[in-house]
Amino acid sequence: MTARRLTFAALIGLSFAGLATLMTLTLSPGGYTALDIFILVCFMITLPWTIIGFWNAVIGLLIMRLSRNPADAVCPIEHGDPTQPLRSSTALLSCVRNEDTESLETNLNAIVSHLIRAGEADRFTLYVLSDTNMDDVALQEQQMTSRLKDRFEGQMEVVYRRRTDNRGFKAGNIEDFCERWGDRHEFALVLDADSYMSADAIVGLVRRMEANPQLGILQSLVVGLPTDSAFARVFQFGMRLGMRSYTIGSAWWQGDCGPYWGHNAILRIKPFKESCRLPELPGKGPLSGTILSHDQVEAVLMRRAGYEVRVLPLETGSYEANPPHLLEFVRRDLRWCQGNLQYRRLIGLPGLKPVSRMQLVLAILMFLGSPAWLGFMTSAAILGMVTDYMPYRPDTGALLFFTVLTMVFAPKLATVADVLARPDLRKAFGGPIRVVVSVLAEIVYSAMLAPIMAVAHSLFMGGLLFGKTIGWGAQARGVQRLPVLLAARKLWPQTLFGLAGLAWLSTQPIDLVWPVIPVAIGPLLAAVIAVTTSTRTLGQIAIRSTLWRIPEETNPPAELADLHLPALTKGAVAVQQQGLVQGDANPAKA
Repeated sequence: MTARRLTFAALIGLSFAGLATLMTLTLSPGGYTALDIFILVCFMITLPWTIIGFWNAVIGLLIMRLSRNPADAVCPIEHGDPTQPLRSSTALLSCVRNEDTESLETNLNAIVSHLIRAGEADRFTLYVLSDTNMDDVALQEQQMTSRLKDRFEGQMEVVYRRRTDNRGFKAGNIEDFCERWGDRHEFALVLDADSYMSADAIVGLVRRMEANPQLGILQSLVVGLPTDSAFARVFQFGMRLGMRSYTIGSAWWQGDCGPYWGHNAILRIKPFKESCRLPELPGKGPLSGTILSHDQVEAVLMRRAGYEVRVLPLETGSYEANPPHLLEFVRRDLRWCQGNLQYRRLIGLPGLKPVSRMQLVLAILMFLGSPAWLGFMTSAAILGMVTDYMPYRPDTGALLFFTVLTMVFAPKLATVADVLARPDLRKAFGGPIRVVVSVLAEIVYSAMLAPIMAVAHSLFMGGLLFGKTIGWGAQARGVQRLPVLLAARKLWPQTLFGLAGLAWLSTQPIDLVWPVIPVAIGPLLAAVIAVTTSTRTLGQIAIRSTLWRIPEETNPPAELADLHLPALTKGAVAVQQQGLVQGDANPAKA
């Protein structure tokens, strides 16, 4: 593992040096002014995640193409004996706060029912751990839990607990469980309100934990549920393509210092209880107090305690619902932004592994890259306007631009290459033509979305300096049309940025600036994108188009039938109409 990490570090270092050198050469005409130096510094701040994503994708693609079992190649742990009954007791932790109880009950009912059918329900207890602060919602939760208790009486115990003191948010919620009931169980499977896992996936995680006593946290690979939200549909298609190669590649070098994403993961309770209690950050202001992004901190603390943290990169049986519209997507990202910036106080914790410290640093750079990117783009535009000569070398500039562009989209392109090379995956994603068209459209979509998010991150981080905070509120789950005025009020800064960008583009030769047109168009149309992609109508049109399909729509797994997802019902009709049926012997026909 040390050799892998040194190899990966060398690749990152050489790539960073090469790209920084290219940018230095590109800025060389006329000498180096203060503005040139500022552009170079901003550029270098944006590089780490771009480079890491690229090499994760390259390594992941090589493993996917050359290994018979990519998951075992990067997660070399015992699977456990599927012929033997489970020996341990596992708590299913459904962590909720002001959630829609109807969809929550549907998910929990399906999870428990499938465990009963699998004959393993007696080894599990379901805990509904509520942090709800709305009495009417709490009443609905109690009624829901009563129905679950009656339905599964004698088959699985169901426990409901509502905290009146929400100290520590979700991490505090789980900590309270550990103090009350942790001694009753060996493992805890953490679920969000929108999480769903099949019985096979749950039992598989438990078997692996039983067979590998050195494992402290085992994270499943979470994929998006089929959705009738237009915004989430395109987004999760891109995520689905990017995450396979990226996760496999990152698991290759992270190994036993893997990620924990806070849900759809199984924990070994004893070391988690003893070693993963989060500190309260001293001081005042939004970056003190409770740590919002608790998961990565708990992962590095578990590793410090001598237990492995690994990700199991299998795309089956572990699901979540993605944000249904742009405003919820932004709000979720801002909470992560505030939480990740808190890590600056934790980098020096004693006893952390070097990889763990680097993970905390990279988590901070993930969001610092947004203002750096804005500073880079704005300063580069200004440089071109204030000089009476060409301030950039066109040869190295073009090479740099297309190199960075390739690296940014490498995770998606790597998985696309694997999909197109495998007949079963080509068919599952709707056929090669639909895959290519969907990918091209998603790349334009993500290029428009990126500056919208960069503006949101940058303004929020500026607000943190003046005490602005995001907190931990209820999350929007279902498809709902956003009010136009709300979208305009929330996204007016992006609109202004887009207007400024479009004004600058209008002064430049089109043959030089056409690749960055989405950078201006996306923010300019941010409010329009937010409203239109939140409507159910556009979601239905997207489903009928059969673009941005995921394998669960082409061939719906039986484990999703009890969720009654509208996307699968409408998608099945679209599949039949377009000829994308399971028995179609010619994937290229699609």
